[in-house]
Amino acid sequence: MTTFLEYVAQDIISKHGTDLSRVAVVFPNKRASLFMDEYLERAVGRPIWSPAYMTISDLFRQHSDLKVGDDIKLICDLHKTFVSTTGINETLDHFYGWGQLLLADFDDIDKNLADAKKVYANLRDIHEFDDISYLSEEQKETLKQFFSSFDDNQNSKLREKFLKLWQNFYKIYTDYNERLESQGITYEGALYRKVAAEKDIEFEYDKYIFVGFNLLQKVEQQLFTTLQHQGKGFFYWDADAYYLGNRHNEAGKFISQYLQAFPNELDINDEVIYDNFNKPKDITYISAPTENAQARYVSNWLREGDRIKAGRKTVIVLCNEGLLQTVIHQLPPEVDKANITTGYPLAGTPAASFVTVLFELQMFGKAHGTDKYRLHYVNPVLRHPMAKYVSDKSRELAAHLNEKKRYYPAKTELALDDNLALLFRQISVTSPTATLDMVNWMKQLLKIIGVNAGTESYPLFQESLFRTYTLLNRLSGLMESGDLTIDVTTLQRLVGQLVQTTSIPFHGEPAEGIQIMGVLETRNLDFEHVLMLSTNDGNMPKAVNDSSFIPYSIRKAYGLTTIDNKVAVFAYYFHRLLQRAGNVTLSYNSSTADGMPQEMSRFMLQMLVESNHDIKRHSLLTGQTINQISRKEVIKTDEIMAKLDTFDKIYPTQLNLYLRCPLRFYYNYILGIEEPDEEDEDELDARIFGDIFHESAEMIYKPFVGKTVTKADIEAFLKDPHKLDDIVDDAFGVHLFKMEKNEIRPEYNGLQIINRSVILRYLKKLLRIDMNIAPFRMKGVEIEVGRTLSFPTSRGEITKKFGGKIDRLDEIEDNTDGLRIRVVDYKTGSKKNANAKGIDDIFSQDRFIDIHGDYYLQTLLYSMIIRHDAHYNPEQLAVSPALLFIQNAKTEDDDPTLIFSESRKKRKIIDVEDYYVEYRQKLIELLSEIYEPQTPFTPTADKQRCAYCPWAKICRA
Repeated sequence: MTTFLEYVAQDIISKHGTDLSRVAVVFPNKRASLFMDEYLERAVGRPIWSPAYMTISDLFRQHSDLKVGDDIKLICDLHKTFVSTTGINETLDHFYGWGQLLLADFDDIDKNLADAKKVYANLRDIHEFDDISYLSEEQKETLKQFFSSFDDNQNSKLREKFLKLWQNFYKIYTDYNERLESQGITYEGALYRKVAAEKDIEFEYDKYIFVGFNLLQKVEQQLFTTLQHQGKGFFYWDADAYYLGNRHNEAGKFISQYLQAFPNELDINDEVIYDNFNKPKDITYISAPTENAQARYVSNWLREGDRIKAGRKTVIVLCNEGLLQTVIHQLPPEVDKANITTGYPLAGTPAASFVTVLFELQMFGKAHGTDKYRLHYVNPVLRHPMAKYVSDKSRELAAHLNEKKRYYPAKTELALDDNLALLFRQISVTSPTATLDMVNWMKQLLKIIGVNAGTESYPLFQESLFRTYTLLNRLSGLMESGDLTIDVTTLQRLVGQLVQTTSIPFHGEPAEGIQIMGVLETRNLDFEHVLMLSTNDGNMPKAVNDSSFIPYSIRKAYGLTTIDNKVAVFAYYFHRLLQRAGNVTLSYNSSTADGMPQEMSRFMLQMLVESNHDIKRHSLLTGQTINQISRKEVIKTDEIMAKLDTFDKIYPTQLNLYLRCPLRFYYNYILGIEEPDEEDEDELDARIFGDIFHESAEMIYKPFVGKTVTKADIEAFLKDPHKLDDIVDDAFGVHLFKMEKNEIRPEYNGLQIINRSVILRYLKKLLRIDMNIAPFRMKGVEIEVGRTLSFPTSRGEITKKFGGKIDRLDEIEDNTDGLRIRVVDYKTGSKKNANAKGIDDIFSQDRFIDIHGDYYLQTLLYSMIIRHDAHYNPEQLAVSPALLFIQNAKTEDDDPTLIFSESRKKRKIIDVEDYYVEYRQKLIELLSEIYEPQTPFTPTADKQRCAYCPWAKICRA
């Protein structure tokens, strides 16, 4: 295969000689120039004086005193012009998106030499277009059809608003250009227009050779004409008979037009230049069920037909550049070199995510009325991969704060360094300098990260850091110069938009290895093996639309770029890439989206109908099979037994977890894989809600420990709502906002206010229930209890301490059950309808979930301990276990004492001593099973328990 650039190189040497020092070769993009030098040297067989290489953009910019401003600066100045002209005080972040749209319209008007005044003329007055003698009849008819919809009888509010905005566009256009030129800058279209209008340009080179252009804008055509008239312009077009002049293909019409205006320089057999597409080709269409299935196919495709060996003659073209990461991971080990021309999205890098969490820390992280940051916003910063390069104490500080569940800064024994102090610098988001302070603070942190990471970090890390710093640095420069005046909220949105539109270029040797490209990068290049991924309509051609303030009819009438032009350009890219290739594979996604099947590209359909090629069609299968979940038991090794032996005390939560599923016990307590702790001060999960209620109940009754609680004591709380309010606020502060008691009064959001009111209602219900049994003696709240127990194993007898914390221990007396002690466990969740039938039920894995077996086991265990405790029960009183489901307690007469239900008979457990022997024996059997080396940790037989198990993925793996 002889490539287009090889033909051009040979022809340049034959016509212009080997001294090309006074020749400039102009390409649509820079990539082709990297190959041209090699082809020129190969054509001569020795080193020569190379020509200068430039892009068409370089050529225009060389002949203007103005500079093209960067995108941010251009939009900022356009925003100022828009506000001053229209009086509409739109914020910059809201304006930014359609400011880009407006600037694109200006750019298109100038590049196509349209009269902006006529384009933006007042649509209400059709007579303004009476003098349109310069327009063709077709253009006149197009305009009249459009303006007919804007007569006086159709003054809807939408039209009125659009027309009012439209009336200002021309003034915005002129004022904006004046504003930019006064600063010595402009946008690309305006610069092109000024250069194209120059009659006496002094060109630096003797000859300008234009290679591989396709759809020309009018400024380019005018510049080409100028150079042609001076005898300095030479043109090489890459065309093919398949689409050249094809009535179905707009690209062919454009190329034919340019061939007439600027004759092709290649003086070789038409068959060679024009009939490449119809040469024998191996073409395969592949239907795939997903986007990723196509990317995973890359590995197999490369291994076939010596494609890896072909190196740079093999290309993978990404019509959907979002597949880049997957494609990179699918390159087989045999591929030792690859050149990637598509950029990696900055939004997918650690640098971008670090900026995001820094914004959230400063904007939302502070607790109301304090100078402290909430843990929910501190954690993402300290746990971020970049935080370790700010300070090597970041992880240690995160662990410390989470262990203590404290705000930052908090009282800590850790020695914190200056970089951590900088990381949590307080920035007032309402100060006049807030935006500049914020950007400079982030720049400082990124600079520290860059220095500390050094060369240890991988290249993508370094490049993303540099790109992010550069972006922030540009913003700070615009702020300091007064070009950018925004608040912090707008700054956050603006940075987010800029990050989303920024990509990181890959660096490599373009002339070596497998080529991985976007569609635009393939211009002027030819390959033997082509794999085009995601070749769907919407990707090829791109889902182009007329996103513009200028309607299609007017764009077409004034010769601006339309959707037809954009489709034609993609048609040219598609057919040009395939014309010299011998082996072509085109894959597309055939899945259904929004109820509609996705279609292959229209260009593929056109080839099926019109081309003479025998196109093979295949389908990719996902290869998915139903994976049988194989949950394996875990044999107890010496290491596992050693871990069990380290338990100083066994708690009911451990026993309950084992009864739910022995494997869960193993993952949590043996391997130490804890459930994820995703506490968020803005939300209350059931556990935190319960903790706040328990804390509040403790604060109510703690002053009465060892005393008798009377009805008057309870009435004092019910009559003075401020007492309960203060208690609940303190409980929220401790458990949700991680503050000391009485530190500050928390500021609640809407959801927290609702939860607070529910807890207050529950506490009042608790007090009314207690009013019914008063007077009673409060023996303790939140008290630790424990007792030792010996149990047999094959290793011999083992003795362990077991116990836990009792919510409330009181002593009551009534006419029915007499004097007794109650072990009360508060429950804020809902109550199950089923009750345990007896002790066997509590220790049964089958019935455990249905009857709240964990609640029974725990409360009965604590009651057994108290029953035989000389300190809390010196008189050997009866002890009753009680579960107070505060949510379900409907009347003040509700008795929370546990009940066994058997044969429709309910037996209240007045004294646990009646069940002591049976319970003790079951507990010994359970502990013996846990500590028995010969008994493995087995998975539960109830698969429904796996649905919400935090360790389910590990278990299934």
